[in-house]
Order: sequence, then structure tokens, then C-alpha cells
Amino acid sequence: MLPSRVLILMCYQCVLFLKLRNLLWATSKHDVYLMQNYSVMHWSSLLRRGKEVLNVAKPIIPTLQKHSGLVHPVSRVQISTMTVKENLMVAGGFHGELICKNLNQSGVAFCSKISTDDNAITNAVDVFRNPSGSLRVIAANNDSQVRVLDAENFASLGCFKYDWSVNNASVSPDGKLLAVLGDSTEGLIADANTGKVTGNLKGHLDYSFASAWHPNGQILATGNQDTTCRLWDIRNLSQSIAVLKGRMGAIRALRFTSDGRFLAMAEPADFVHIFDSQSGYTQSQEIDIFGEIAGVSFSPDTEALFVGVADQTYGSLLEFTRKHYYQYLDCMI
Repeated sequence: MLPSRVLILMCYQCVLFLKLRNLLWATSKHDVYLMQNYSVMHWSSLLRRGKEVLNVAKPIIPTLQKHSGLVHPVSRVQISTMTVKENLMVAGGFHGELICKNLNQSGVAFCSKISTDDNAITNAVDVFRNPSGSLRVIAANNDSQVRVLDAENFASLGCFKYDWSVNNASVSPDGKLLAVLGDSTEGLIADANTGKVTGNLKGHLDYSFASAWHPNGQILATGNQDTTCRLWDIRNLSQSIAVLKGRMGAIRALRFTSDGRFLAMAEPADFVHIFDSQSGYTQSQEIDIFGEIAGVSFSPDTEALFVGVADQTYGSLLEFTRKHYYQYLDCMI
């Protein structure tokens, strides 16, 4: 059921800020992308080495020119959040920057400051396909707005304004619904195409920072400053169906496995919790490590959990492998 061993794969340092999170993504069991200072690195567990795929310390000039006037070269970007999906790497910065790079191409396809607000940190980014199959990029910013871009030409498709700073936004697996969380005790469910609010999430006691959709699209997990993760049945939002408790800090990152069996829940430092959905989230494992947590990610095959530790001395990438119990072998002994 649960991970069985830990490997320290590589050491890295990262200047950690209060809202730094989601700086780690696994695209396979052997391919992990993570921040190392001002670089996004690709770590190969097969080759046992890392390779720089994006350097944000130098001025970045996009190679794709058709951006509907949004092109603004950026440099020395302090990355605040990141995602890697559909061969597209998307990173957000502390001054409203958005950077998009196709992993199959050289150079950066798009970069710009999407907000000029004085406190315009890009808190969350996501990549998704809408119901028609078109690839989209979404960014949630501290200026209370969620922006949607076309991932082909990076033209702006919409800008949704809310009443408070948006700390997290994520799109349902079918591309129809948008979870919007931020500096409010309430969360929102909105239409992913229009941004129109269709439901409210009431129950958390403080501000929210993380969300994750179950692969079936019916369950949404939300992480909050009140040290809890709440699970919501999207078909009935009158109250949460479960409350999962952390140990000390806010819930900063949430991830489901691709089969929906496990949910990983990370605190800002020291603790990662794994819950078994088949037990109704009653069975869990607590991973106690040392250091600030920069992100968590399951491999797509569900066989590995990666945890990034951002610490000037103990910075590392940890790999936990899933342990299987072959009970059918017992009868053969």
C-alpha cells in the first residue's frame, strides 16, 4: 500500500519564500522536474544526473512571436510555482511573470508579466484540455484574477476577477469546472470557460492554498491554513465529506495518484501524509522528514512519490517507492 524506501537522489538549494510551493513535477517514474536556484532541472533516476532545461537568471526572450501583444522579456525570475504537463512546462514568478516552454523545443515559447500589480505574485499555474480537446494554460495571481491562455499561440482567452487574492486554481479532469481558492474562508467552484461562480465551499476556518481533483472528477480536495484538507463531492457541495488533519502547518500541496487510490498532502515543512481513498481516507501514513517542502508529485504509474526538500544545508530530492504485498504467494509456501 505505502512507500517502502527512500533515496536521496540529488542535492539542491532553493531560496524559500512563504508562498513557495509546487516546484516539483514527475512526468514518469524516471523523469522529475524541480527548481535548483534559478534553474529548472530535469533529474533522470536512470542516468542518476540532472540537466538544466530552463535558466531564469538571464534575460528570457520568447521564440514564438505571435502573442497578441503580451510579449515582455523577463530576467532573474524568482519562480513561485510550476507545472509540467502535456510536454509543456509552465512557471510563475513573484512579480507576476508567466513562462511557458515546450519540452520538445529549444528556447522559451512565451514569457511575460501578466500582471502589473504591485503584489502580483503568480500563486498557481495549471495546464488542461477543455471539452473540445484544446490545450489551455491557467494562472492564478495575487491581484485577485485568474487568467486563461491558449497553449498554441498564448493568446489571452479570458480573465476572471474575484473578490480576494487567488492562491490556487485548478481545473477538473473534464475541463469544465474551475476550483478557485484564496484569501477567504470560502472556496469557489466556477465554470472553467466563463469564470462564473456555480458553487461555494464552506467549512474551512482560514485561507486556502492548494487543491487537487480526483481523476474521476467527482471529488475535490482543498488544503487550508487551518491545517486541514477537506474533501468535497462536487455533486453536493452543502458540506465536505471528510476532513483530513495535518500535524503542524498549513496544507500547501495536494496530489492524487493517477488511479485515484492515494492522496498525498504536504505541510510547509517536515510532514507529508498519504491517505488511502479505498479506506475512505481513514488509513494513512505519515512521512516525517527534515526541511522545508518545495513540492510533492506521484509518478504517473503510481509507483513512486517524489518529495522536494528546499534547505540550504539538507536540500534534496527524495524518492519513496510503493510497496506491494503479494498475498497470493503465501499459499504457495
